[in-house]
Amino acid sequence: MKKLILLCILCVSTVFNAKAQKWENLADTPLMGWSSWNCFADKIDEEKIVGIIDAVVSSGLKDAGYVYVNIDDCWHGKRDANGFITVNEQRFPHGMKWLADYAHAKGLKLGIYSCAGYQTCAGLPGSYGHEYQDALQYARWGIDFLKEDWCNTPDLNPKAAYQLMSDALRTAGRPIYFNLCEWGRNQPWHWARDMAHSWRTTGDIGVGFAELIKHYEEGAWRPNTVMKNLELTDTLRQYAGPGHWNDPDMLEVGNGMTQSEDRAHFTMWCMLAAPLVLGNDIRTMSDATKGIVLNKDMIAIDQDKLGVQGLHFCDTQGLALWFKPLANGDWAFTILNATKNDVRFGLNWQEFNLTDSQVSKKSTNFNTTVYRVYNLWSHKFEGKTSKKNKIERTLTIPSHDVVSYRLMLNQ
Repeated sequence: MKKLILLCILCVSTVFNAKAQKWENLADTPLMGWSSWNCFADKIDEEKIVGIIDAVVSSGLKDAGYVYVNIDDCWHGKRDANGFITVNEQRFPHGMKWLADYAHAKGLKLGIYSCAGYQTCAGLPGSYGHEYQDALQYARWGIDFLKEDWCNTPDLNPKAAYQLMSDALRTAGRPIYFNLCEWGRNQPWHWARDMAHSWRTTGDIGVGFAELIKHYEEGAWRPNTVMKNLELTDTLRQYAGPGHWNDPDMLEVGNGMTQSEDRAHFTMWCMLAAPLVLGNDIRTMSDATKGIVLNKDMIAIDQDKLGVQGLHFCDTQGLALWFKPLANGDWAFTILNATKNDVRFGLNWQEFNLTDSQVSKKSTNFNTTVYRVYNLWSHKFEGKTSKKNKIERTLTIPSHDVVSYRLMLNQ
């Protein structure tokens, strides 16, 4: 029986060896959901994931667009006698198929984690040499998303390894969103567009806006800050778009930063058109955290159908000024203050007559067009832009915070 199964897998892979492309129409806008690692790390089990699934629905997250519940590393059991991966039965007694059915019954999708190497980052069975078996198993279970990591891959070619898993997922016959997680080391934005729906542009994120909050011993592995991952991603905008997104890693909103830092973190991921994958314990999140992650005005910036990553236009007075063209002619405009002090800034719209020549070819045309100014966090209109070359108002941008507007065509 084992030989027959392996022969069938080999035959299927041979038929599709012409590099089957990824499943289409799974990522027309950036993915929204939740993942287990930032909150629970290796301490995951069925009870927690069921609780998260229930909380996604009851908290309003599902209605806001967060539909993926993704299980990261440490769900794995051993491989069976035929080489198929199994679930850790102590942690997931009902099995992964049961859990996927539970999520689907709630109108959600279930995601899972693997690694292109011999073992996962936590030392559990990786997918190397079992790509078609694993893809088939995920399809049998009803999985909707796969994050594939890059640990324990000393002699592997990343482009070939990820293409192999992409082919396997397509061959298995179930549409599965494919997220590459090799931390941007091999510049996947240059080669992964046809094989994956998103790719990590950075190393792992940690809890910390400009500086990490958690203490790490000298010489120990350290994650990146929010600002570091923003910096690593903001020059890659020409590679992102509907169906293929830059991924600066999961959100740390609600995990210990200040409310201002959480707001700035969430805003900048929306300006990046990044996947919005929550990493906090949503079963117990505060009202302040809910107010951030459920901000539908800001989510609309991330999910805009034009699918253009924001433009880091300039820096002045320690502030970063960003513009993001939107599908209906509107623009998102964000002023980010990553400094340790509040900054007063005089707003003269005529200083921002720009054309996004790199991606969208759209222009702000403040000298000829008037926009209504809508504050994305206060949810109030704050007048209109002006064709006059003068400071219209003076803003105070708090430390580690943002001022963010939707500039709406005056129709």
